[in-house]
Amino acid sequence: MALGRALDTTGGGRGLGVFVAGEAGIGKSRLARHTAGLAFERGMRVLRGRGTPIGPVVPFRPIAEALLSLLRGGDIADAGELGPYRQVLGRLVPEWADLRQTTESLIVLAEAVLRLLALVSRSQPCLVVLEDLHEADPETLAVVEYLIDNLADQPVMVLATIRPDPGNALEVARRVVRHGAGVLLELAPLDRAEVGLLAAGHLDTAQVPAAAVERLWADSAGNPFVVEEMLHGLVSTGVLVSGADGWHVDGELRVEVPEAVVSSIVARADRLGPQGRELLSVAAVLGHRFPLNVVRAVTAMDDRDLLRHLHAGVASRLVTPDEPAPDWYAFRHPLTAEALRTALGPLKRSDLAGRAAAAITALMPGLPGDWCPMAASLLTEAGAPEQAGPLFVEAGNRALHAGAADSAVRLLDQAYLLATSAESRADALDALLPALSEAGHFERALRLGDSIAELTALPATRRAALHARAARVACLGGRWQACAAQIRDARALLGPDAADEHTAPIDVIDAYLTLNTPSPDRVTAAAALARRAADAADRAGAAAVACEAWQMLGVLAREADLEEADRCFDHALALAERENIPIQRIYALVRAAGNDWLRLGSTHSLDLAREEALRVGAITLAYNVDAIVVLQHVLCGEYATAARKWGPVSSAVTQLKLGSLTGYVLMTKATLHAHQGKRPEMEEAIAALTEHSRGGLPETPLCLGLARAFCALLEENRDLAETELAKAAAYEAENPTTFHLSGKYGLTLLLGVLAGRAGAPHIAESAAPSTMRWNRQFVHLAQAVLLGRDGRTAEADAKCEAALEAAEPYPLARHLGLRLVADEAHAAGWGAPIPWLRAADDYFHTAGIIPVASACRAALRRLGATMSQRRNGNEQVPHALRMAGVTVREYEVLVLLADRMSNKAIAARLHISPRTVEKHVASLISKTGSDDRVALSVHAPAR
Repeated sequence: MALGRALDTTGGGRGLGVFVAGEAGIGKSRLARHTAGLAFERGMRVLRGRGTPIGPVVPFRPIAEALLSLLRGGDIADAGELGPYRQVLGRLVPEWADLRQTTESLIVLAEAVLRLLALVSRSQPCLVVLEDLHEADPETLAVVEYLIDNLADQPVMVLATIRPDPGNALEVARRVVRHGAGVLLELAPLDRAEVGLLAAGHLDTAQVPAAAVERLWADSAGNPFVVEEMLHGLVSTGVLVSGADGWHVDGELRVEVPEAVVSSIVARADRLGPQGRELLSVAAVLGHRFPLNVVRAVTAMDDRDLLRHLHAGVASRLVTPDEPAPDWYAFRHPLTAEALRTALGPLKRSDLAGRAAAAITALMPGLPGDWCPMAASLLTEAGAPEQAGPLFVEAGNRALHAGAADSAVRLLDQAYLLATSAESRADALDALLPALSEAGHFERALRLGDSIAELTALPATRRAALHARAARVACLGGRWQACAAQIRDARALLGPDAADEHTAPIDVIDAYLTLNTPSPDRVTAAAALARRAADAADRAGAAAVACEAWQMLGVLAREADLEEADRCFDHALALAERENIPIQRIYALVRAAGNDWLRLGSTHSLDLAREEALRVGAITLAYNVDAIVVLQHVLCGEYATAARKWGPVSSAVTQLKLGSLTGYVLMTKATLHAHQGKRPEMEEAIAALTEHSRGGLPETPLCLGLARAFCALLEENRDLAETELAKAAAYEAENPTTFHLSGKYGLTLLLGVLAGRAGAPHIAESAAPSTMRWNRQFVHLAQAVLLGRDGRTAEADAKCEAALEAAEPYPLARHLGLRLVADEAHAAGWGAPIPWLRAADDYFHTAGIIPVASACRAALRRLGATMSQRRNGNEQVPHALRMAGVTVREYEVLVLLADRMSNKAIAARLHISPRTVEKHVASLISKTGSDDRVALSVHAPAR
């Protein structure tokens, strides 16, 4: 059997997913129960969950049920090993909930579930049974797909039952099969012989009348559930009777399908008596699963009568105890509940739904968890839209806070459709617009935003608040024209004398719009708007808006004043702590720690902020810090450590689909290769970033100034470095960013001073970014050069010492900077250029960056320093060329020939004479057997 083999595979340590597809009643649940029994016999741990076929879809319900069935045993003693993922699972496991927990993506939640299953399966393999996934929400399906795609190395099997109808569940099953992570088993209807065997088994006989089998097979279409129900009806009506010589047909076989199934179920319910029928009717209105306390409240039965009738329903095979939770029962098949609901009629259904909603509201104050959407659905059926609408809004907001955007949209759509007044439509829109943006439905959100103008019965301030909400959606979606239109409408409604509480949310969004609108003064204008929003929000007590505004002010202030940025972040942090806004508090901590990193060149504060983020389950923010730490290792010349840490960060960002971090992570990879002089690898990383951005990212100047410019300097191509820095400056002029290490305030100033283009005024203009440690080393060297030119050698020495202190963590930048200023220092009589050049020569030669090492040695010769001969560097020459006798110097010439440089240009680059270059070219032609220098270029490395 396929399921048996799948269990064997799982027991062997390789997990997979199995989807069992079939129509209602085909036997999916029975097959799942049988498989669970086999798994139990083999010593596997079995977890069970089920989709909800009636009522509103509740996000993650099947997965939550499965985890609760696991944790109910209380044997997860080592759950602490889950680390921050334990808090993430608080969205599904109430005992693990943390009030400080922040919203995470679906992929983070899926990874948390995967890690829990991996932890549990250490001691024994696991089977996770998820029934009726076709009724599950898209978020549940996304988590299930992620789990199955990542089970290959875990002894965990996921068995899911679905219907074969077109839909999300079937698409997930087919994708899993295409990925090679699982199988799809489609259950076919029973044939005639199998129907006979099924009937014989139920009747405990070896022979069933052929006419009865024929009728059962023809009218059931081979559906086992319908066969069983029809067979039960034939026996109960006396059409099929047992005699001394076995079973025989008494009278004419007349069975109608599906009406006969409905009648059979209703008849069986009627045999339980009026109270039993009422109990089942109330249960059917509640859904496929139902809690006894609500049924008790609606029926007003005492416990004795309730349990008596309930046990009668179990004996009649209508209901069964529901395993995931105590005091919950379920109909044996969804068709049972549907049949009973149909039999009630509209008026009776409406009455029972209203009573059930009232009971739930009384029993569950605040309607926590699933109770809120259930009560809303019941009130809708009861014909009370004015009561149901606000509950759908509340349920939608909860789903959105839990990260289930698609479920939130469906719930809030219900609220919007039920709205009977302008006020209720406004309440629904207020929640629906951000839910649509989170789900990526920007076009629909913008269309709804256009409908705000129709709500003329609302006060102007209410409509303005809705326009602000729509503007935020447009801003998140990058629809800048729509954002501007919504802001204009909001401001027109408010007028010039509006209160702070109404203007602050608009100003915050307007600040983001301004920052993303081409303009020479966009940063200044955005800062002014953010400042106005922050002050207004502080006065109005709008903490969330104030936090957002103050943090934006802090980010913008970095370019002018790091201390001012600190004050902004501190203010946002105090607000978030006072008002208990967890996500804003963590963001403020990380941004303040980012200031420390920029100022001190140390990640100590970032490490502490990362621990705090992990403590409350803010995993995404923790990976943001990890990416900064990788860049710090690169700048500090710790390339092996950076490469080792980059891999897990990149994998996590990709796996968790953290798109906002992808550009930064690719930029760190490009910089990692650039600072080792690996141009092809650097360009590959930049190409990946360009493909990802499709139109530009704020990390682009860093790729130009921090990666390409440094790579060019390591190739001793100062002209190319200055070209790359100029491109970075031009990009930032048109698209200002909040990154300040791209060279504009550091390396560009030094090269400009050396070339005679920049002076003291240019350095004064970059006062704040120059206090950032990475920039500071270059600025101090530039100042030393200017002081030396003025004959102020003592002051030049002091600035040089300051530069060396700032550059202490950054060996490559330190040696490169000193190599660049050595000639100036020697000519003006300050510093120690000869020791600098010797140290740089040794550093770059050891690092395998031969062009700079050669330049250092040439400079030493110019300065009259004694030189020891060095023939190292053979490892840079490819094996085939070494075997041909190509020397290190000849290989350097060959590398430059690939750029179609003339002998004179090569001589200038390598600091040798053109005649020497000519001799090296002739030698290369001879050793490689090439016809001429054009043919010789094929032996050069790819650039």
